[in-house]
Amino acid sequence: MPLDLALPRISLDADFWSLRFVDERVAGHEVRKNVPLPLSRSSDRGVMATVYAGGGYGYAATPDLSAAGLTAALERAAEWARATAPRALFDTRSLPRPAPRGDYASPSLDAPEPSPRDWYDLLMAESTAAAIDPRIVDWSTGVEVRHATHRLVTSEGGDVVQRFRMVLPGIAVLAHANGDAQTRTLNGYRGICQQGGPEILARFGFAGSGRRIAEEALELVLAPNCPSGTMDVLLAPDQMIMQIHESIGHPLELDRILGDERNFAGTSFVTPDMFGSYRYGSDLLDITFDPTRAEELASYAFDDEGTRAARTHLIRRGILERPLGGAISQARAGLPGVANARADNWNRPPIDRMANLNLEPGDSTFDEMVGRIGRGVYMQTNASWSIDDSRNKFQFGCERGVLIEDGRLAGVVKNPNYRGISASFWRSLAAVGDASTVQVLGTPYCGKGEPSQIIWVGHASPACVFTGVDVFGGEA
Repeated sequence: MPLDLALPRISLDADFWSLRFVDERVAGHEVRKNVPLPLSRSSDRGVMATVYAGGGYGYAATPDLSAAGLTAALERAAEWARATAPRALFDTRSLPRPAPRGDYASPSLDAPEPSPRDWYDLLMAESTAAAIDPRIVDWSTGVEVRHATHRLVTSEGGDVVQRFRMVLPGIAVLAHANGDAQTRTLNGYRGICQQGGPEILARFGFAGSGRRIAEEALELVLAPNCPSGTMDVLLAPDQMIMQIHESIGHPLELDRILGDERNFAGTSFVTPDMFGSYRYGSDLLDITFDPTRAEELASYAFDDEGTRAARTHLIRRGILERPLGGAISQARAGLPGVANARADNWNRPPIDRMANLNLEPGDSTFDEMVGRIGRGVYMQTNASWSIDDSRNKFQFGCERGVLIEDGRLAGVVKNPNYRGISASFWRSLAAVGDASTVQVLGTPYCGKGEPSQIIWVGHASPACVFTGVDVFGGEA
């Protein structure tokens, strides 16, 4: 979408209006079992019109970016606002009328990008390197590149342009032996996802990973099952991001707390009266909302309602301070929030979403954390997840485990799983890794809302130790 898109003169009987333009392009490259798959490309563009009128709220979306199309969308949104005003949960005349000005760009946004042939050459090299044994029965390598331009214009004179480039590499290997099959991936399914360019692959050592991932898949398929029992767990960053996402991120979404997601994605065990006093975790737990970390997947300067983004503590030294709620939810709940009203495309309205939700590092090295565990399991890379409607009781499985005995890593096990209750699990946090253990990861597939929205989320976390955890293996 051109950044100088001309807007028509807009005359609308309304208290406030905004136009949110989105132009996104995606290119996917994949090699499976040494066979290049066809290059996939997609593009999408359109605009969402939002209007406050008569105390009500209305929106309408259109792919027609002509003056007539924009005017028609605004008028339709105004009609909805006036029609719904008598039944509105809140009076929009009390809401902020943002006038943001500024821009944002991903790191190395305009740096040269590999050609499709270059991408396929890299993927083929890693695919070939993974085919090391007849017991490797399936494997794939891939990289997805996303470009997006978002522009928000408001009736108060706001005009924000934000440009993004995201790169999502992946490797997955499936091994089969003795009637069992095990999958090993590079940091989970699209767990490596950051803003920037090809430097992201170098940052994670993508080149040369094909053989290593295949070797670990073979190791897993021949390994014993994880033992069961109550023990300590050391969770790697690529599992910590799922723990943070499901049992902190979603429970703290303010619209969920207010009941908006009850019919689809559930509620939350968190209630409005908990903020400011509730002990969510041990003193070692510090959680920040941080859309300002340049390379992280969900970084931006303004959210989709025009609120400026800033790094903010949600949980400090274990105490719950504030929810993940945008300007509208803040007004409804009477609670402070953050700039997290986000939409996944031009044809969806903004709702309360995670962006970059990070666990701040502590002061323990990896070796120190291992050394403090008498009996436990080091778990890597999420493989499965299940959590109840209130985001409280959960069960997670990982791809790879390593037993810890008397402070030493003692051998690989497969099918490591653990379960717990969010309201007590985080209080068992006994050690937080230092900066050397931190990884900046995330997911492009966080689902929520009716109609459904799939949005990208970033998570940065160190490795962490939890005590007295209910652990079980694949035979439990």
